[in-house]
Amino acid sequence: MQIGSKHEYYELLNLIGYGLSKFNYNFVKVYGFNTKIDFYNYIVKIGIAETVGTVKNRQDLFDGMVPGGKRKGWWQKGAMYKHRKDYIDSIFGNLKCNEYVDIVKLSIAETLGGSVREEIMKTIKTSPIIRSNFKQMQETGKEAEYYFMNNYRTIETFTKATIADARLFGDGYDFQLTFTDKYFLVEVKGLKQINGSIRMTQKEYEKAIEYKTDYVLVVVRNLIESPIFYPIFDPVNNLYFEEKRLHTEQINYCSTI
Repeated sequence: MQIGSKHEYYELLNLIGYGLSKFNYNFVKVYGFNTKIDFYNYIVKIGIAETVGTVKNRQDLFDGMVPGGKRKGWWQKGAMYKHRKDYIDSIFGNLKCNEYVDIVKLSIAETLGGSVREEIMKTIKTSPIIRSNFKQMQETGKEAEYYFMNNYRTIETFTKATIADARLFGDGYDFQLTFTDKYFLVEVKGLKQINGSIRMTQKEYEKAIEYKTDYVLVVVRNLIESPIFYPIFDPVNNLYFEEKRLHTEQINYCSTI
């Protein structure tokens, strides 16, 4: 099924195509099938693809980009999928075949749900860290940040900047871009489509007020297809934000030892 110009299960098909390109027949066998055609038919049966050709074509799109791949594939369309391949590599590139197969199974189970999920979960015996890897893949913000780190110099203002990763500090911005006599603080947000909503945390908003034109909100639009940078300098004064208060309860467990 198509949604707009993209297949309903576009991201699932990318994961499958990547796995087939990188591990080839081993991917199919570890998944639990004797032949590729058996695996293709299974993907059609559970509704991810309408035809066997849809699955084959997705492998063709990744062939030639995956390290160690022996098939040339549709190299002409490689540029359209390179950022998707690079992001999958960044999270799962070091996984063994059986670990990657579990990632694909988890993705199918979570996406389709129902009886398909029940059957798949019976076959998965993966480690907690692989499950954590899977959760990371689902975060749009992580993909946007990764794309920014690798492509920020394509933004004219940042061509000659050096980058420092500040995400672990949790101080209201993701990166600092430094020049000889100047710096910018950058907060990155991601949108799967061209348009959508973004939100800033209180800490991000306050940091934007403090640094004004030296604070940049970079929205990476259209992540699902062909990413586009949309940088907004001094976002508090150049965008309209509506305050929304969320009240959450945090539970801690304490012990005296």
